Amino acid sequence: MTPITEVEGRRLALSNLEKVLYPATGFTKGEMLHYYATTADALLPHLRDRPLSFLRYPDGPDGQVFFAKNVPPGTPDWVTTAEVPRVEGPARMVLVQDLASLMWAANLVTEFHTPQWVIGAPGEADRLVFDLDPGSPATVVECCEVALWLRERLAADGIEAYAKTSGSKGLHLAAAIRPAPSEQAAEYAKELAVEAEKAMPRLVIHRMTRSLRPGKVFVDWSQNAARKTTATPYTLRARRAPTVSAPVTWAEVADCRSPGNLTFLAPDLAPRLQDYGDLLAPLLDPDRAGPLP
Repeated sequence: MTPITEVEGRRLALSNLEKVLYPATGFTKGEMLHYYATTADALLPHLRDRPLSFLRYPDGPDGQVFFAKNVPPGTPDWVTTAEVPRVEGPARMVLVQDLASLMWAANLVTEFHTPQWVIGAPGEADRLVFDLDPGSPATVVECCEVALWLRERLAADGIEAYAKTSGSKGLHLAAAIRPAPSEQAAEYAKELAVEAEKAMPRLVIHRMTRSLRPGKVFVDWSQNAARKTTATPYTLRARRAPTVSAPVTWAEVADCRSPGNLTFLAPDLAPRLQDYGDLLAPLLDPDRAGPLP
């Protein structure tokens, strides 16, 4: 029988709690739900008001993995939804605004992906992102070198960058910006990616061309496009172990000497939050947002 849990006055049926989702460590669905419940205070502000794209993996990373943007069938009527403009026509999407909605969504077994804009201003970016993706044999170590260059370059334009692991192989940079059209944010990010390639031609590439990527860090600027999304801070990823897209300090970035230095699993996050709080909290402060040049 599926247990019924009450979360902030909402009744939730949380299913298959003993199911192993991450075969490398034996991490179960129940442990995943516990992770989200205990990380919610840090995670929810980064989800709030941003239409959610689900990357679902209900049978773990070795099973079917699929993207879903529309409101899933059976969504409770108390979960907030909103109409979102799209090229192919408007669609209704989920907004995770509270703990009950977070636990309902987590029970579907999903990564959380969000755009760089909020529902009140679709296509008006309030965040700038760079996804640093290493082509083997490059690793997150090389990504860190590129991240430090980008941090300095952004600071020269009055924009303060913060870092998090992708939860996969790479590193994400994020910055709060004063609202600007997504096209403008993407164009600025592309300019910096091109600059980075010119400054570090043996290390950086700004184009997605697969044949050019071995041994280099692809600076993906395109996730600033209004239609694109990025893994939300603190989301678990659909990998063999329960890796998290975890905020990191710039000292950790500068000191990274091997991929293991910046690999964080779900159980690592509670002590990190206790020690550091939410390292990405400045992204939520409009007073910290820099203007695009």
